[in-house]
Amino acid sequence: MTVGIKICGLCEVGDAVAAVEAGATAVGLNLIASSKRFIELPLAAAIVAEVGAQVRTVVVVADLTAAEIESIRQRVRPNYVQLHGSESAALLAAVLPGAYKAIRIADRGDVAAASEFAGEELLVDAKVPGALGGTGTSFDWSLVSELSRQRSMWLAGGLTPDNVAEAVRQVAPYGVDTASGVEVSGQARRKDPSRMKDFVQAVRDLEVAS
Repeated sequence: MTVGIKICGLCEVGDAVAAVEAGATAVGLNLIASSKRFIELPLAAAIVAEVGAQVRTVVVVADLTAAEIESIRQRVRPNYVQLHGSESAALLAAVLPGAYKAIRIADRGDVAAASEFAGEELLVDAKVPGALGGTGTSFDWSLVSELSRQRSMWLAGGLTPDNVAEAVRQVAPYGVDTASGVEVSGQARRKDPSRMKDFVQAVRDLEVAS
């Protein structure tokens, strides 16, 4: 199976185009106001309009109501909504299909919590106190190796061109997700085209070798 590759936290149309050219299969757009990668709805819609015919488009939200999520869907037209806050299983169920929950992982209890959420897909990220994601922090991948066999699981959390192949080798996820790992050094809102290409190539080289 070909591993999905999502470049998240895109803040410019040009960077989204570069992500597609690098070989990404999905792009993520952060609509969480507290995030340093937050973008406004008109820009998110422009990015979806530009690259949506070529890759999966995902908007990342946190702790919105079902009605607010539907409003975003109508204005931006993404393929998926990623719920990255403290949403309940009932809230996720109300916005399916075309949505999935992000679970922050620190221990096996967090992994067990994933079973509460419906839907075919989910995303796992590092649990960092005071942060919803995008911290560049990794976690113990062995905690989610079994979960990856049970669900279509996106692996996030500190993935870079240097470690993503090992992450895929250990976990065999449905897809991998990176934000800070492919950014221009010191610039959270700019993606580095060469790092995006290296990230994608590391995954594809592993698939060929396997």
